[in-house]
Amino acid sequence: MHSDLLDVAEGNRVSALRMLDPKTQDTRGQFFTPARAASLIAGMPRLPEEGSITVLDPGAGSGILSAALVARVLAERPNLAAHVVAVEYDESVVPHLADTLEACKVAGDGRVTAEVVVADFIAASTGLVPDQRLAGVDLVIQNPPYGKLAASAPARAAIREAGADAPNFYAAFLALAARALNDGGQLVAITPRSFANGPYFGAFRSYLLDQIALDRVHVFESRSTVFADTGVLQENVIISGTKNGARGTVLLSASNGHEDDAHHRNVPYTDVVQPGDPHRFVRIAANDEDTAIAERILSLPHTLASLGVAVSTGRVVDFRSRACLHDEEVDGGMPLVYPGNVRDGLVSWPREMRKPQWFAPITEKDDRMLVPEGWYCVVKRFSAKEERRRIVAAVWSPERASGRVAFENHVNVFHIKGEGLDRELAYGLSMWLNSSLVDKFFRTFSGHTQVNATDLRAMRFPGSGALRQMGHLASERLPSQEHVDAIVAQVLDTSPAAG
Repeated sequence: MHSDLLDVAEGNRVSALRMLDPKTQDTRGQFFTPARAASLIAGMPRLPEEGSITVLDPGAGSGILSAALVARVLAERPNLAAHVVAVEYDESVVPHLADTLEACKVAGDGRVTAEVVVADFIAASTGLVPDQRLAGVDLVIQNPPYGKLAASAPARAAIREAGADAPNFYAAFLALAARALNDGGQLVAITPRSFANGPYFGAFRSYLLDQIALDRVHVFESRSTVFADTGVLQENVIISGTKNGARGTVLLSASNGHEDDAHHRNVPYTDVVQPGDPHRFVRIAANDEDTAIAERILSLPHTLASLGVAVSTGRVVDFRSRACLHDEEVDGGMPLVYPGNVRDGLVSWPREMRKPQWFAPITEKDDRMLVPEGWYCVVKRFSAKEERRRIVAAVWSPERASGRVAFENHVNVFHIKGEGLDRELAYGLSMWLNSSLVDKFFRTFSGHTQVNATDLRAMRFPGSGALRQMGHLASERLPSQEHVDAIVAQVLDTSPAAG
Protein backbone atom coordinates (compact mmCIF):
# COMPACT_ATOMS: atom_id res chain seq x y z
CA MET A 1 0.00 0.00 0.00
CA HIS A 2 2.80 2.39 0.86
CA SER A 3 4.51 1.79 -2.50
CA ASP A 4 1.12 2.46 -4.12
CA LEU A 5 1.08 5.84 -2.35
CA LEU A 6 4.42 6.79 -3.89
CA ASP A 7 3.21 5.57 -7.30
CA VAL A 8 0.24 7.94 -7.05
CA ALA A 9 2.51 10.81 -6.02
CA GLU A 10 4.99 10.08 -8.83
CA GLY A 11 2.12 9.97 -11.36
CA ASN A 12 0.95 13.37 -10.15
CA ARG A 13 4.51 14.71 -10.35
CA VAL A 14 4.90 13.62 -13.98
CA SER A 15 1.46 14.97 -14.91
CA ALA A 16 2.15 18.31 -13.22
CA LEU A 17 5.52 18.65 -14.97
CA ARG A 18 3.93 18.00 -18.38
CA MET A 19 1.51 20.89 -18.02
CA LEU A 20 4.03 23.48 -16.82
CA ASP A 21 5.14 26.21 -19.20
CA PRO A 22 8.95 25.70 -19.48
CA LYS A 23 9.60 29.46 -19.25
CA THR A 24 7.39 29.83 -16.18
CA GLN A 25 8.87 26.67 -14.68
CA ASP A 26 12.40 28.05 -14.97
CA THR A 27 11.40 31.47 -13.60
CA ARG A 28 9.66 29.93 -10.62
CA GLY A 29 12.29 27.25 -10.10
CA GLN A 30 9.72 24.44 -10.24
CA PHE A 31 11.86 21.30 -10.26
CA PHE A 32 9.71 18.60 -8.68
CA THR A 33 11.45 15.84 -6.73
CA PRO A 34 11.57 12.32 -8.27
CA ALA A 35 10.18 9.48 -6.14
CA ARG A 36 13.54 7.86 -5.29
CA ALA A 37 15.03 11.18 -4.21
CA ALA A 38 11.87 11.94 -2.21
CA SER A 39 12.25 8.62 -0.36
CA LEU A 40 15.89 9.43 0.42
CA ILE A 41 14.93 12.85 1.81
CA ALA A 42 11.99 11.47 3.78
CA GLY A 43 14.28 8.85 5.34
CA MET A 44 16.43 11.47 7.08
CA PRO A 45 14.30 12.99 9.87
CA ARG A 46 14.03 11.34 13.28
CA LEU A 47 10.46 10.18 13.88
CA PRO A 48 8.94 9.78 17.37
CA GLU A 49 7.64 6.33 18.24
CA GLU A 50 4.16 7.57 19.08
CA GLY A 51 1.97 10.64 19.44
CA SER A 52 1.61 13.06 16.55
CA ILE A 53 3.69 15.40 14.41
CA THR A 54 2.86 18.43 12.30
CA VAL A 55 4.67 18.49 8.98
CA LEU A 56 5.13 21.58 6.80
CA ASP A 57 5.86 21.12 3.07
CA PRO A 58 6.54 24.60 1.58
CA GLY A 59 6.45 24.85 -2.21
CA ALA A 60 4.90 21.38 -2.16
CA GLY A 61 4.41 21.04 -5.92
CA SER A 62 2.62 17.75 -6.56
CA GLY A 63 3.18 16.63 -2.94
CA ILE A 64 5.70 13.85 -3.45
CA LEU A 65 7.82 14.74 -0.40
CA SER A 66 4.74 14.67 1.82
CA ALA A 67 3.74 11.34 0.31
CA ALA A 68 7.19 9.85 0.87
CA LEU A 69 7.17 10.96 4.50
CA VAL A 70 3.63 9.63 5.08
CA ALA A 71 4.62 6.31 3.48
CA ARG A 72 7.53 6.08 5.93
CA VAL A 73 5.33 6.95 8.94
CA LEU A 74 2.80 4.29 7.97
CA ALA A 75 5.51 1.67 7.42
CA GLU A 76 7.68 2.37 10.48
CA ARG A 77 5.56 4.08 13.15
CA PRO A 78 2.22 2.32 13.76
CA ASN A 79 1.52 4.52 16.81
CA LEU A 80 2.34 7.86 15.19
CA ALA A 81 -0.16 10.24 13.57
CA ALA A 82 0.81 12.97 11.10
CA HIS A 83 -0.81 16.23 10.04
CA VAL A 84 0.57 17.67 6.78
CA VAL A 85 0.35 21.35 5.83
CA ALA A 86 1.30 21.64 2.14
CA VAL A 87 1.84 25.12 0.71
CA GLU A 88 1.67 25.73 -3.05
CA TYR A 89 1.44 28.99 -4.98
CA ASP A 90 0.75 27.70 -8.51
CA GLU A 91 -2.99 27.03 -8.72
CA SER A 92 -2.52 24.88 -11.83
CA VAL A 93 -0.48 22.43 -9.72
CA VAL A 94 -2.87 22.41 -6.74
CA PRO A 95 -5.24 19.70 -8.12
CA HIS A 96 -2.29 17.30 -8.42
CA LEU A 97 -1.21 18.18 -4.87
CA ALA A 98 -4.74 17.70 -3.54
CA ASP A 99 -4.96 14.29 -5.21
CA THR A 100 -1.66 13.18 -3.64
CA LEU A 101 -2.74 14.33 -0.17
CA GLU A 102 -6.10 12.61 -0.53
CA ALA A 103 -4.23 9.37 -1.29
CA CYS A 104 -2.14 9.99 1.86
CA LYS A 105 -5.28 10.37 4.00
CA VAL A 106 -6.87 7.26 2.54
CA ALA A 107 -3.71 5.22 3.10
CA GLY A 108 -3.45 6.60 6.63
CA ASP A 109 -6.93 5.38 7.55
CA GLY A 110 -7.46 8.09 10.18
CA ARG A 111 -3.80 8.48 11.21
CA VAL A 112 -3.01 11.07 8.52
CA THR A 113 -4.68 14.42 8.05
CA ALA A 114 -3.68 17.05 5.52
CA GLU A 115 -4.55 20.48 4.23
CA VAL A 116 -3.52 22.48 1.19
CA VAL A 117 -2.63 26.14 1.69
CA VAL A 118 -2.79 27.97 -1.64
CA ALA A 119 -0.42 30.83 -0.89
CA ASP A 120 2.94 32.47 -1.46
CA PHE A 121 5.02 30.82 1.27
CA ILE A 122 7.20 33.89 1.84
CA ALA A 123 4.22 36.23 2.17
CA ALA A 124 2.34 33.77 4.39
CA SER A 125 5.37 33.25 6.66
CA THR A 126 6.14 36.94 7.18
CA GLY A 127 4.22 40.10 7.90
CA LEU A 128 2.98 40.46 4.32
CA VAL A 129 0.04 38.04 4.53
CA PRO A 130 0.62 36.06 7.74
CA ASP A 131 -0.90 32.58 8.09
CA GLN A 132 -0.62 31.00 11.53
CA ARG A 133 -0.90 27.50 10.07
CA LEU A 134 2.70 27.85 8.90
CA ALA A 135 4.24 28.30 12.36
CA GLY A 136 4.95 26.01 15.30
CA VAL A 137 5.63 22.84 13.31
CA ASP A 138 7.63 19.75 14.22
CA LEU A 139 9.14 19.00 10.83
CA VAL A 140 9.72 20.87 7.58
CA ILE A 141 10.46 18.80 4.50
CA GLN A 142 11.03 20.72 1.28
CA ASN A 143 12.45 21.14 -2.19
CA PRO A 144 12.34 24.94 -2.43
CA PRO A 145 12.23 26.94 -5.69
CA TYR A 146 15.58 28.15 -7.02
CA GLY A 147 14.92 31.60 -8.54
CA LYS A 148 16.61 34.87 -7.54
CA LEU A 149 14.93 37.32 -5.17
CA ALA A 150 15.42 40.97 -6.13
CA ALA A 151 16.91 43.18 -3.42
CA SER A 152 14.05 45.64 -3.93
CA ALA A 153 11.29 43.01 -3.72
CA PRO A 154 8.77 43.48 -0.88
CA ALA A 155 9.40 39.84 0.05
CA ARG A 156 13.09 40.59 0.66
CA ALA A 157 12.21 43.41 3.05
CA ALA A 158 9.67 41.19 4.81
CA ILE A 159 12.29 38.48 5.32
CA ARG A 160 14.67 41.03 6.83
CA GLU A 161 11.94 42.20 9.19
CA ALA A 162 11.52 38.57 10.23
CA GLY A 163 15.18 38.59 11.28
CA ALA A 164 16.78 36.86 8.31
CA ASP A 165 18.11 37.78 4.88
CA ALA A 166 18.09 35.77 1.68
CA PRO A 167 19.27 36.62 -1.82
CA ASN A 168 17.11 34.03 -3.58
CA PHE A 169 14.02 31.91 -3.11
CA TYR A 170 15.64 28.74 -1.85
CA ALA A 171 17.54 30.62 0.87
CA ALA A 172 14.33 32.46 1.81
CA PHE A 173 12.41 29.18 2.06
CA LEU A 174 15.12 27.62 4.24
CA ALA A 175 15.35 30.64 6.56
CA LEU A 176 11.60 30.89 7.01
CA ALA A 177 11.28 27.14 7.46
CA ALA A 178 13.85 27.22 10.27
CA ARG A 179 11.90 30.08 11.85
CA ALA A 180 8.66 28.06 11.68
CA LEU A 181 10.03 25.12 13.69
CA ASN A 182 9.25 24.36 17.30
CA ASP A 183 12.29 24.02 19.53
CA GLY A 184 13.81 20.63 18.70
CA GLY A 185 11.96 20.52 15.39
CA GLN A 186 13.72 19.35 12.25
CA LEU A 187 14.37 20.86 8.83
CA VAL A 188 15.14 18.55 5.90
CA ALA A 189 15.63 20.03 2.43
CA ILE A 190 17.20 19.36 -0.93
CA THR A 191 18.86 22.54 -2.23
CA PRO A 192 21.67 23.75 -4.46
CA ARG A 193 25.02 23.49 -2.71
CA SER A 194 25.95 27.09 -3.57
CA PHE A 195 24.82 28.46 -0.18
CA ALA A 196 27.78 26.74 1.50
CA ASN A 197 30.31 29.47 0.72
CA GLY A 198 30.81 32.94 -0.72
CA PRO A 199 29.73 36.42 0.42
CA TYR A 200 26.43 36.26 -1.50
CA PHE A 201 24.97 33.87 1.09
CA GLY A 202 26.94 35.13 4.11
CA ALA A 203 24.05 36.73 6.03
CA PHE A 204 21.75 33.82 5.22
CA ARG A 205 24.32 31.24 6.37
CA SER A 206 24.79 33.03 9.68
CA TYR A 207 21.04 33.12 10.29
CA LEU A 208 20.44 29.48 9.33
CA LEU A 209 23.36 28.13 11.36
CA ASP A 210 22.25 30.13 14.39
CA GLN A 211 18.74 28.65 14.07
CA ILE A 212 19.59 25.01 13.41
CA ALA A 213 22.42 22.60 14.15
CA LEU A 214 23.28 20.48 11.13
CA ASP A 215 22.66 16.76 11.72
CA ARG A 216 23.41 15.42 8.26
CA VAL A 217 24.60 16.61 4.87
CA HIS A 218 24.24 14.40 1.80
CA VAL A 219 26.11 15.29 -1.41
CA PHE A 220 25.17 14.22 -4.92
CA GLU A 221 28.39 13.87 -6.89
CA SER A 222 26.60 14.11 -10.25
CA ARG A 223 25.22 17.50 -11.31
CA SER A 224 22.64 16.07 -13.71
CA THR A 225 20.92 12.98 -12.34
CA VAL A 226 18.59 14.17 -9.58
CA PHE A 227 16.36 16.39 -11.71
CA ALA A 228 17.21 14.80 -15.06
CA ASP A 229 13.64 14.95 -16.40
CA THR A 230 13.44 18.72 -15.78
CA GLY A 231 16.72 19.58 -17.54
CA VAL A 232 18.22 21.34 -14.51
CA LEU A 233 21.99 21.13 -14.09
CA GLN A 234 22.74 21.85 -10.43
CA GLU A 235 25.01 20.52 -7.72
CA ASN A 236 22.57 19.52 -5.00
CA VAL A 237 22.79 18.57 -1.36
CA ILE A 238 20.29 17.39 1.21
CA ILE A 239 20.65 19.03 4.58
CA SER A 240 19.02 17.97 7.83
CA GLY A 241 19.13 20.10 10.97
CA THR A 242 17.52 20.50 14.38
CA LYS A 243 16.21 23.78 15.79
CA ASN A 244 18.56 24.72 18.66
CA GLY A 245 20.07 21.24 18.49
CA ALA A 246 23.38 19.95 19.83
CA ARG A 247 26.47 20.63 17.75
CA GLY A 248 28.39 17.42 18.40
CA THR A 249 28.75 15.44 15.18
CA VAL A 250 27.44 15.58 11.62
CA LEU A 251 26.72 12.58 9.42
CA LEU A 252 28.22 13.23 5.98
CA SER A 253 27.13 11.03 3.09
CA ALA A 254 27.56 11.02 -0.66
CA SER A 255 26.21 9.22 -3.70
CA ASN A 256 26.51 9.76 -7.42
CA GLY A 257 22.77 10.30 -7.79
CA HIS A 258 19.53 9.68 -5.95
CA GLU A 259 19.31 6.03 -7.08
CA ASP A 260 22.83 5.03 -6.03
CA ASP A 261 24.11 3.59 -2.76
CA ALA A 262 25.61 6.17 -0.40
CA HIS A 263 28.72 6.00 1.76
CA HIS A 264 28.54 7.58 5.22
CA ARG A 265 30.85 8.93 7.90
CA ASN A 266 30.42 10.83 11.16
CA VAL A 267 32.65 13.86 11.69
CA PRO A 268 32.94 16.48 14.45
CA TYR A 269 30.66 19.47 13.93
CA THR A 270 33.72 21.71 13.96
CA ASP A 271 34.99 19.98 10.80
CA VAL A 272 31.88 21.18 8.96
CA VAL A 273 31.45 24.66 10.48
CA GLN A 274 34.76 25.79 11.90
CA PRO A 275 34.74 27.81 15.14
CA GLY A 276 35.89 31.36 14.58
CA ASP A 277 35.27 31.29 10.83
CA PRO A 278 33.70 34.71 10.21
CA HIS A 279 32.24 33.51 6.90
CA ARG A 280 30.51 30.43 8.42
CA PHE A 281 31.44 28.29 5.41
CA VAL A 282 29.89 24.82 5.39
CA ARG A 283 32.70 22.37 4.55
CA ILE A 284 31.70 18.96 3.28
CA ALA A 285 34.55 16.45 3.25
CA ALA A 286 32.52 13.45 2.18
CA ASN A 287 35.26 10.81 2.46
CA ASP A 288 38.57 10.10 4.20
CA GLU A 289 40.59 11.50 1.29
CA ASP A 290 38.68 14.81 1.48
CA THR A 291 39.33 14.95 5.23
CA ALA A 292 43.05 14.28 4.83
CA ILE A 293 43.29 17.01 2.19
CA ALA A 294 41.36 19.47 4.35
CA GLU A 295 43.58 18.73 7.34
CA ARG A 296 46.72 19.23 5.26
CA ILE A 297 45.52 22.55 3.78
CA LEU A 298 44.21 23.89 7.09
CA SER A 299 47.54 23.09 8.79
CA LEU A 300 49.39 25.50 6.47
CA PRO A 301 50.74 28.59 8.22
CA HIS A 302 49.45 31.47 6.13
CA THR A 303 46.52 33.33 4.66
CA LEU A 304 46.98 35.88 1.91
CA ALA A 305 46.82 38.62 4.55
CA SER A 306 49.73 37.18 6.53
CA LEU A 307 51.71 36.83 3.30
CA GLY A 308 51.14 40.51 2.58
CA VAL A 309 49.32 39.60 -0.65
CA ALA A 310 45.89 40.91 -1.59
CA VAL A 311 43.33 39.67 -4.12
CA SER A 312 40.72 41.85 -5.80
CA THR A 313 38.30 41.52 -8.67
CA GLY A 314 39.37 43.23 -11.86
CA ARG A 315 38.42 46.90 -12.00
CA VAL A 316 36.97 47.10 -15.52
CA VAL A 317 33.23 46.49 -15.85
CA ASP A 318 33.05 46.48 -19.62
CA PHE A 319 29.47 47.69 -20.13
CA ARG A 320 30.27 50.74 -18.00
CA SER A 321 33.45 51.53 -19.95
CA ARG A 322 32.39 50.87 -23.55
CA ALA A 323 33.99 54.05 -24.87
CA CYS A 324 37.37 52.87 -23.56
CA LEU A 325 37.28 49.42 -25.15
CA HIS A 326 38.91 48.68 -28.52
CA ASP A 327 39.26 45.64 -30.71
CA GLU A 328 42.42 46.98 -32.36
CA GLU A 329 45.48 48.76 -31.04
CA VAL A 330 44.95 52.51 -30.54
CA ASP A 331 47.05 55.40 -29.25
CA GLY A 332 47.10 55.25 -25.46
CA GLY A 333 45.62 51.74 -25.47
CA MET A 334 46.72 49.34 -22.73
CA PRO A 335 46.26 45.56 -22.50
CA LEU A 336 42.79 44.48 -21.37
CA VAL A 337 42.60 41.00 -19.83
CA TYR A 338 39.44 38.86 -19.85
CA PRO A 339 38.99 35.28 -18.61
CA GLY A 340 39.28 34.18 -22.24
CA ASN A 341 42.87 35.39 -22.22
CA VAL A 342 43.77 32.79 -19.56
CA ARG A 343 45.42 29.94 -21.46
CA ASP A 344 47.64 27.12 -20.15
CA GLY A 345 48.79 29.02 -17.08
CA LEU A 346 49.62 32.24 -18.93
CA VAL A 347 47.64 35.30 -19.89
CA SER A 348 47.70 35.15 -23.68
CA TRP A 349 47.45 38.70 -25.03
CA PRO A 350 46.43 40.00 -27.46
CA ARG A 351 44.23 37.14 -28.52
CA GLU A 352 41.64 36.82 -31.28
CA MET A 353 38.41 36.45 -29.39
CA ARG A 354 35.02 38.10 -29.14
CA LYS A 355 36.19 40.55 -26.49
CA PRO A 356 38.11 43.82 -26.97
CA GLN A 357 41.81 43.59 -26.16
CA TRP A 358 42.75 47.24 -25.55
CA PHE A 359 41.64 49.73 -22.91
CA ALA A 360 42.25 53.42 -23.64
CA PRO A 361 41.27 55.66 -20.69
CA ILE A 362 39.39 58.86 -21.45
CA THR A 363 38.82 60.37 -18.02
CA GLU A 364 40.70 60.32 -14.74
CA LYS A 365 38.19 57.77 -13.47
CA ASP A 366 38.98 55.53 -16.44
CA ASP A 367 42.69 55.91 -15.73
CA ARG A 368 42.15 54.47 -12.25
CA MET A 369 40.98 51.22 -13.87
CA LEU A 370 44.59 50.44 -14.78
CA VAL A 371 47.14 48.79 -12.49
CA PRO A 372 50.91 49.41 -12.58
CA GLU A 373 53.24 47.41 -14.78
CA GLY A 374 54.28 44.18 -13.10
CA TRP A 375 53.83 40.45 -12.63
CA TYR A 376 50.32 39.37 -11.52
CA CYS A 377 48.61 36.08 -10.78
CA VAL A 378 45.01 36.01 -12.04
CA VAL A 379 42.18 33.56 -11.40
CA LYS A 380 39.00 33.18 -13.39
CA ARG A 381 35.97 34.14 -11.30
CA PHE A 382 33.84 31.63 -13.22
CA SER A 383 35.13 28.32 -14.51
CA ALA A 384 33.34 26.46 -17.28
CA LYS A 385 31.48 23.34 -16.11
CA GLU A 386 33.64 21.16 -18.35
CA GLU A 387 36.95 22.43 -16.91
CA ARG A 388 38.68 19.86 -14.74
CA ARG A 389 39.54 22.40 -12.02
CA ARG A 390 37.33 24.88 -10.21
CA ILE A 391 40.22 27.29 -9.72
CA VAL A 392 41.94 28.26 -12.98
CA ALA A 393 45.00 30.47 -12.43
CA ALA A 394 47.51 32.10 -14.78
CA VAL A 395 50.36 34.61 -14.78
CA TRP A 396 50.37 38.03 -16.42
CA SER A 397 53.90 38.78 -17.58
CA PRO A 398 55.04 42.39 -18.11
CA GLU A 399 57.35 40.95 -20.75
CA ARG A 400 54.29 40.46 -22.97
CA ALA A 401 53.55 44.18 -23.05
CA SER A 402 55.28 47.01 -21.22
CA GLY A 403 53.24 49.53 -19.27
CA ARG A 404 50.09 49.38 -17.26
CA VAL A 405 47.34 46.79 -17.69
CA ALA A 406 43.56 46.59 -17.20
CA PHE A 407 41.86 43.52 -15.74
CA GLU A 408 38.19 42.91 -16.46
CA ASN A 409 35.75 42.22 -13.64
CA HIS A 410 35.46 38.48 -14.31
CA VAL A 411 39.00 37.77 -13.10
CA ASN A 412 40.49 37.95 -9.61
CA VAL A 413 43.91 39.60 -9.42
CA PHE A 414 46.63 38.90 -6.83
CA HIS A 415 48.77 41.94 -6.01
CA ILE A 416 50.74 43.66 -3.25
CA LYS A 417 49.23 47.00 -2.23
CA GLY A 418 47.81 47.51 -5.70
CA GLU A 419 51.10 46.76 -7.45
CA GLY A 420 52.65 43.70 -9.03
CA LEU A 421 54.30 40.64 -7.49
CA ASP A 422 57.80 39.39 -8.16
CA ARG A 423 58.06 36.80 -10.91
CA GLU A 424 58.63 33.74 -8.70
CA LEU A 425 55.77 34.61 -6.35
CA ALA A 426 53.38 35.11 -9.28
CA TYR A 427 54.33 31.71 -10.75
CA GLY A 428 54.30 30.08 -7.31
CA LEU A 429 50.77 31.26 -6.58
CA SER A 430 49.67 30.01 -9.99
CA MET A 431 51.23 26.59 -9.41
CA TRP A 432 49.67 26.30 -5.96
CA LEU A 433 46.20 27.39 -7.08
CA ASN A 434 46.28 25.07 -10.13
CA SER A 435 47.18 22.03 -8.03
CA SER A 436 44.85 19.07 -7.49
CA LEU A 437 45.33 19.52 -3.73
CA VAL A 438 43.77 22.98 -3.81
CA ASP A 439 41.06 21.92 -6.26
CA LYS A 440 39.93 19.03 -4.07
CA PHE A 441 39.97 21.22 -0.97
CA PHE A 442 38.00 23.98 -2.69
CA ARG A 443 35.31 21.48 -3.66
CA THR A 444 34.72 20.60 0.01
CA PHE A 445 33.12 23.99 0.58
CA SER A 446 32.17 25.26 -2.88
CA GLY A 447 29.28 23.82 -4.81
CA HIS A 448 29.35 26.09 -7.83
CA THR A 449 31.72 27.26 -10.53
CA GLN A 450 32.19 30.76 -9.11
CA VAL A 451 35.44 31.60 -7.32
CA ASN A 452 35.01 34.67 -5.13
CA ALA A 453 37.84 36.84 -3.84
CA THR A 454 36.35 36.14 -0.38
CA ASP A 455 36.89 32.40 -0.91
CA LEU A 456 40.51 32.98 -1.88
CA ARG A 457 41.15 35.23 1.13
CA ALA A 458 39.73 32.55 3.43
CA MET A 459 42.05 29.82 2.10
CA ARG A 460 45.36 28.73 3.63
CA PHE A 461 48.65 29.04 1.76
CA PRO A 462 52.24 27.87 2.16
CA GLY A 463 54.79 30.50 3.16
CA SER A 464 56.26 32.92 0.65
CA GLY A 465 59.51 30.91 0.55
CA ALA A 466 57.67 27.73 -0.43
CA LEU A 467 55.58 29.58 -2.99
CA ARG A 468 58.65 31.15 -4.56
CA GLN A 469 60.31 27.73 -4.67
CA MET A 470 57.28 26.42 -6.59
CA GLY A 471 57.58 29.40 -8.89
CA HIS A 472 61.28 28.79 -9.39
CA LEU A 473 60.57 25.20 -10.46
CA ALA A 474 57.73 26.21 -12.79
CA SER A 475 58.09 26.45 -16.53
CA GLU A 476 56.70 29.46 -18.41
CA ARG A 477 53.61 27.59 -19.54
CA LEU A 478 51.66 25.48 -17.07
CA PRO A 479 52.99 21.91 -17.20
CA SER A 480 50.80 18.81 -17.05
CA GLN A 481 48.60 18.34 -14.00
CA GLU A 482 50.86 15.50 -12.86
CA HIS A 483 53.90 17.77 -13.06
CA VAL A 484 52.14 20.60 -11.20
CA ASP A 485 51.12 18.21 -8.43
CA ALA A 486 54.61 16.71 -8.24
CA ILE A 487 56.22 20.15 -7.81
CA VAL A 488 53.70 21.16 -5.13
CA ALA A 489 54.18 17.85 -3.27
CA GLN A 490 57.97 18.15 -3.49
CA VAL A 491 57.99 21.65 -2.00
CA LEU A 492 55.45 20.85 0.73
CA ASP A 493 57.38 17.71 1.72
CA THR A 494 60.76 19.45 1.88
CA SER A 495 59.85 22.88 3.31
CA PRO A 496 59.66 23.01 7.14
CA ALA A 497 55.97 23.67 7.91
CA ALA A 498 55.75 24.85 4.26
CA GLY A 499 56.99 28.20 5.53
